[in-house]
Order: sequence, then structure tokens, then C-alpha cells
Amino acid sequence: MPEKQQGPSRRRFLAGTAIGVGGSVLVESALLSGTALATEAGGGPVAATSSATTVCATDIQYPDLVIGLNPRWSARPDNVYVVDAPEQIAPIVAGAISQGKKITVRGGGHCFEDFVYSGDAKVIIDLTNMNRIYYDAATNSIAMETGATLLDVYEKLYQTWGTVIPAGVCYSVGLGGHVAGGGWGWLVRRNGIVVDHLYAVEVVTVNSSGQVKTVLATREANDPNRDLWWAHTGGGGGNFGVITRYFFRSPGATGTDPRKLLPNPPAKVLFNATGWNLNNLTEAQFSRLLINYGSWHAANLSPSSPGRDLACLFQVFHKSNGQIIALTQIDAATPNAQSIMDSFIAHLANGAAPPLFTQTTPMPWLQFMKYTSTANPLANDPTLRAEYKSAFMKQPFTATQAATIYRHFTRSDVSNKNLNLILSPYGGATASVPQADTAIQHRDAAYKALWAAPWSNPADDAVNIAWARQVYYDVYADTGGVPVPNAASDGAYLNYCDADLSDGAWNRSSTPWHGLYYKGAYPRLQQVKLRYDPRNVFRHRQSIQLPS
Repeated sequence: MPEKQQGPSRRRFLAGTAIGVGGSVLVESALLSGTALATEAGGGPVAATSSATTVCATDIQYPDLVIGLNPRWSARPDNVYVVDAPEQIAPIVAGAISQGKKITVRGGGHCFEDFVYSGDAKVIIDLTNMNRIYYDAATNSIAMETGATLLDVYEKLYQTWGTVIPAGVCYSVGLGGHVAGGGWGWLVRRNGIVVDHLYAVEVVTVNSSGQVKTVLATREANDPNRDLWWAHTGGGGGNFGVITRYFFRSPGATGTDPRKLLPNPPAKVLFNATGWNLNNLTEAQFSRLLINYGSWHAANLSPSSPGRDLACLFQVFHKSNGQIIALTQIDAATPNAQSIMDSFIAHLANGAAPPLFTQTTPMPWLQFMKYTSTANPLANDPTLRAEYKSAFMKQPFTATQAATIYRHFTRSDVSNKNLNLILSPYGGATASVPQADTAIQHRDAAYKALWAAPWSNPADDAVNIAWARQVYYDVYADTGGVPVPNAASDGAYLNYCDADLSDGAWNRSSTPWHGLYYKGAYPRLQQVKLRYDPRNVFRHRQSIQLPS
């Protein structure tokens, strides 16, 4: 459909959108290694430097290394260790244990809570320089050090081998916590979630006597450490040890050619932007948009759905901003791709007001990924403070829930133009993997919801945190203020961690925080914790607890 001329231009409209707020989060990404030398693709062994750089409070870089992307969270550790090779990590862990110091680990820094930058963190291991990506002949897989960011990954995989992993949207998210939490992205419906292609994980662990050991755990059925691999397919970072490397090879991949070990991305996508102005919509029209998004995804949950290759991020901003935008992409090689796209946009708008604009543009794959991951002012702005809430959804919002969202987004007692709600896709290939095969337990979900409240002035903390808490609680008021697993909702997303889920003031359901994140997988995760971190060295406010 041609772009309509009335209202703001598409470019101006897109300039204010967050398009995704990550899709993944660095939850105290425990990452490290202790293995021997790796082999670069086409090259010889790569030697590690002898030791990490130690940064203390008197060093010029210290203030920048003790604060998260979300500046609400900062720490005062004794030292920050900046590492650039897995071999440097085990000695740091051993030293911290001998001195009784709490360890936390920074990968990309996108943690929504204070799990890395907490008041009791005494040693922070910074992995951002540990970012090599290479073919590993020993495991016949693509090895990725856990400090690598998603843009590093996309560029290296595509430019070198023409492949991809279905990871997240924001370019600066670090692999460490993103993968362990079961990260998702634009290809979630086409190729599943990132852990669906995880072959192995390397973790620095601490046994009951305090000895540091590096463990390589694979998905092989006869691997004695297979449970540790399973725990990193949705169990989250900061729970079992420090993750140094991930190794990726898709199930069913054969041969030793790196070009054949992972999926190929689309050569080209059709990218559509469609927008509305919240201030021009009635409550009924607004509700219709939200419900239409949910009904399409519930109807197209199956991995055999004709719409399996389509993914849409739908974002609503507070009335002080007014923007509502749907960003949709589909593999251009999908049979009837344009027709599927047009049908989806028509379904979205059915019963609501006509959009101000809609425009579809063909884009090469890597250009599309770079654009959507970097043209993202809210998700990547390190000066913005923020509060987040999440939910997995199996069904559309009810009329009451949609009306509640409309009420909070049209409130006049708050005027933050950054307040937003993002609905993001799930299902498709993600639903093809049996629930028990991985630790992430939300395979039945059709889509996800993320309430985001970013702001810049610390004086505005209270009003923005209150807004996020109130809209979330009110939407799920019938189930105690949280999206309990049932026929309509399916818990919360671990990578969008939320400390309020542990607070009885905001979670008045009978489902504890771990039931929202892990559902029935929690007891098994506790047993993995007992085996690999029996001293509870790796912990944070919502870390997996040792069994009683």
C-alpha cells in the first residue's frame, strides 16, 4: 500500500520509537572460562594475554565501569577486572572466593535490575573485551565468547559464513545473559529462540570445597554434564558459574563446513512501518489494535502456520508522545510474502482507525538488522533510568485489560513521552520444540508484552516507577497483579527481570517469582545449582535457590 501523506512522516515517526528495548537482558551474566587455546577459523591458535586488567577506585575509568546501561544501578566494588580471554577468569574467581568477596559479571550491561551492579558486589568481572567469534574444530561448532555483542555476532556470522543465530534486536546486548535467559529476536518465528541452536556452554564453576573448575557441557545425550547445558537454555545467568563461551550448531546440522552449521538468514526482507496517533483514537479503536495483535498471534502460533516467517513489534507510547507503530518484517523469499504482510496489516487495523501511514521497503538482511538495532534511541541510551515489566501471553488481552492499558496511557497526571508498551512475536518455530527439551518453559506463548518506563532525571524516579507498577498490576488484577501461567497468560520473561515479582505488595498471587520465570522447571534447576554451585557463590536478588 502506498504511503499516505496526512500526519507526521514515517521517518519522523520512527525517530522517536524504541523498537524493541533489547529482547534480551544481561542478568548477572556469569561468564568465564579456563580452557586451553582456541583455534580461529582459517588460522592457528590464539594466545591469551597473561592476566586481566585490574581497575580500582583511584583509576580514571572506574566510574564508568561500575554503572549499568540503566544508571539506576551502580556499585562500589573493590576491583573491576577487565578480561580479554577466558583463561584469565578462573584465577579471578579463585581469588575472590579465598577472600570471601561476592562476584558479579558484566557482559553487555543490559540488566533491568541490580543483579550486576549491586551494593554488595566486591568483584566485578567485565567481559566486554572478550568477544572473539570463530569456528571451533574440537566441537565442530561456532564458538562465541560471552562478551560479544549481538551486532558483533550478526556481522561476523553473516560476513564470514552467511549464517545467523536467532538472537535479539538491540545491537549492544551482550551474549552472556541473553543466551542463558532464552533470548529471542526478529527470527523467533522463523528459526526459534537462540538456545534452540546452542550445542555447548563453557562455565567456570566452584565446587563444595571451593575449588574452581571449568566445565564444558554439551547437549549430547551421553554427556555427564548435559544438565548444565540444559540449565543454560533458559535458566539465566548469575546462577551456576561464569559462562566463558557458547558453542552453536543447529540440531540436525551435518559435516564440518561452518557455512552449514547454522541457519541462513533471509537474503532480503520486506520491512513495513505502519503508524497511528493515540490521541486520534477512541478507547474502542485503541483496544481493537491491541486485541487484533494478540488474536493474529494466537491463531498463527503453530510452526506450520503460513505466517511463520512474519514478525511484528507493536509499540504504544503515552499520549504525551502519541505514537503507535507496528514494525513488521518477513523473509522476502517466503511464498506470497507480500500477501502475508498485507493480510497481517489489514488484520491489525480491522475495526480500528485507518493508519496515518503504511509503507513496505525491501532491505538486505544485514542492513535491516543494523538499522533496527541501532536506530533505537530509548533502548541504547545510557543516560536513561528505567523500570520494566513483562508478560508472556497465550491469548489476546481481554476488553477489560485493553481498556486498562488505554486508561494508563492516556493519564494526565504523568507526561513522560517515553512511557511505552511493546508487544513482540513468539510462536512459529519456537512452538516446535518440546517444553521439556530446554529450561525456558514458555513454548505455548503466542506473544510477549513489555511495559517500559524510561526517564532521565533521578527526581522523577518515584512517579515513573509508580506508573509502571500500577499499569502492570491493574492489567493482571484478576490474577494478583502478575501474569500467572494459565489459559491466557504464561508468566514473565527472565531476561526482562523484575524484582517486584518477589514482593508481596506487587505479586499477590499464589505463584512465586520463580513460578513466573521457570514454571515447573524450577526444581530441576535447583538440582543443577546444587551440583555446580553448592556454595551459592553466584547469586543475586532472584538467583536460583539451593534446595532446602
